[in-house]
Amino acid sequence: MDPALLGAFLGCLALGYALGSIPFGLLLTRAAGLGDVRAIGSGNIGATNVLRTGNKKLAAATLLLDVLKGTAAVVLGVYALPLLAGPAADPTLGALAGGIGAFLGHLFPVWLGFKGGKGVATYIGVLFGVAWKAALAFCAVWLLVAFVSRYSSLSALMAAIVTPLVIWSMLGLVPALVFTALSILLIGMHHANIRRLIAGEEHKIGARAKAP
Repeated sequence: MDPALLGAFLGCLALGYALGSIPFGLLLTRAAGLGDVRAIGSGNIGATNVLRTGNKKLAAATLLLDVLKGTAAVVLGVYALPLLAGPAADPTLGALAGGIGAFLGHLFPVWLGFKGGKGVATYIGVLFGVAWKAALAFCAVWLLVAFVSRYSSLSALMAAIVTPLVIWSMLGLVPALVFTALSILLIGMHHANIRRLIAGEEHKIGARAKAP
């Protein structure tokens, strides 16, 4: 890769990481006087765990903001890469770099000791920025599985498995490989959920969880 292009790619990756690492779930619950959301349920900072506080509005706000930061990182990458590497640079590369950065930032935020959320909402936001039809496909699979099972984690896992195939059919091999890697990470972040699903101990959507 050309050094200028590599530098621009890394710049977009860093910008995406900075956006993705903003822990909206933690910030909103603290601002609302609900304490540290990491002390309840699954212990992560995402919307599903915020919902376990019983505050649906905060959960919805967390979901929206976590989605938007993924989309914003992609859009900024599209515009930043040509500015950094020259007008001939493919903006798709910037989009992917920003999206990867945002996803990694949410999963491993430096501000929280690299312990963040599980990445579902930010994954969807990145999808909306890269290929909105694929994002709708993800949401459709999620909603279908959630309606049948009432398990948020299972819904996310099934949607993450399907998404790279949808991306491949729409955008080709390279973006599909990127989303395959993101899906593997997302699935890996759900390892505890997978164990609880197998054991029949997973929390269902809307169930409150007490602090351990």
